[in-house]
Amino acid sequence: MISQIEALFREKFGKQPIIIAAPGRVNLIGEHTDYNQGFVLPGAVDKKIYMAVAENDSNTVNIYARQFDTNFSFSLDNIHPVKGWPTYLLGVSFYMLQAGATMRGLDVIIDGDIPVGAGMSSSAALCSAFGIAVNHVFENSFSAMQLAFIGQKTEHHFAEVQCGIMDQFASLHGKAGHVMKLDCRNLEYEYIPFDFPHHRIVLVNSMVSHSLASTEYNTRREQCEEAVAILKEKLNKEVLSLRDITLTELETNKSSLSEIVYRRCRYVLSENDRLLKACELLRKNDLDGFGNLMRQSHEGLSKWYEVSCPELDFLQQKAIEVEGVTGSRMMGGGFGGCTINIVPVDTIEIFSKHITQAYTGEYGKSPEIYITQLDQGASVVQPDPHS
Repeated sequence: MISQIEALFREKFGKQPIIIAAPGRVNLIGEHTDYNQGFVLPGAVDKKIYMAVAENDSNTVNIYARQFDTNFSFSLDNIHPVKGWPTYLLGVSFYMLQAGATMRGLDVIIDGDIPVGAGMSSSAALCSAFGIAVNHVFENSFSAMQLAFIGQKTEHHFAEVQCGIMDQFASLHGKAGHVMKLDCRNLEYEYIPFDFPHHRIVLVNSMVSHSLASTEYNTRREQCEEAVAILKEKLNKEVLSLRDITLTELETNKSSLSEIVYRRCRYVLSENDRLLKACELLRKNDLDGFGNLMRQSHEGLSKWYEVSCPELDFLQQKAIEVEGVTGSRMMGGGFGGCTINIVPVDTIEIFSKHITQAYTGEYGKSPEIYITQLDQGASVVQPDPHS
């Protein structure tokens, strides 16, 4: 894809670009923990946004998105949100300039192989790629974490999506053969080995849209905040989030909470514990033990946090029927989207056939299946030959 986008750029703009690759991400375990100041365990994957970029001696950014066969241009003197994918480049430009970046006009071609809408955060990869481009072309010195925050602000104010920091963080900080244990309270992180060459991370897209996700997401946040407010009064200590409450304290004060709020809290505290145990198991190369925690995570998301749906539960159940599959769970906010599965390389064909036949027979539609492995974070993959 790099040679193709380079040739297209030379044909369209008549000059040699630099090329940036920015990956999508998966989250192995730790779902709905981020807004409770807990932990997440993302990794960058080998599905990427590729961006060819060169300065154009003007004050205008000209973009061609090959996947959509669409052109878009904007002046750096007139930046405002728009509908659709260009808003991400507009937002990154706005916030980098606001933070003091040097930036002039650019010619840009975008391509990639991150499936849109599959839960791998193609929008975060797009922001990461453009941030790296502006950093490199104009010799700015923004850190990866600064670019992650710029991507998050772009999501919040230019795309109107109230996301956490995980997606941007993972795209920019990824490391091949590793996941990242990110503490969502203080943003400290640690690379954890996930180097299993005989396995792949396989996503199965239920093809169910997240129609309930936004309203139910807000409801879950409110339920967790309600618990914090009640338990702050009951416990003789500072409680800023569910992170500050132990399972023992929750059980002791169960009668102070409604059954539904208790169940939400029980899931979040258990999921944080699972993630910490999962990191210890990965350090010991115990993939079977890790996979078992993924299954427990799905059970919690489905039965205790209640953010799954019949299709995701069906896919998870069918996945663990396949011999050799070590772990499977729903991934993301829920009510649709993908399951994430750890599948032996020599079983992928059997797995794909089993899942596709079962799901098509049950729901009358075929799931999409994406085979991935962990890869490097966003970087310049082809620098300017004149530099």
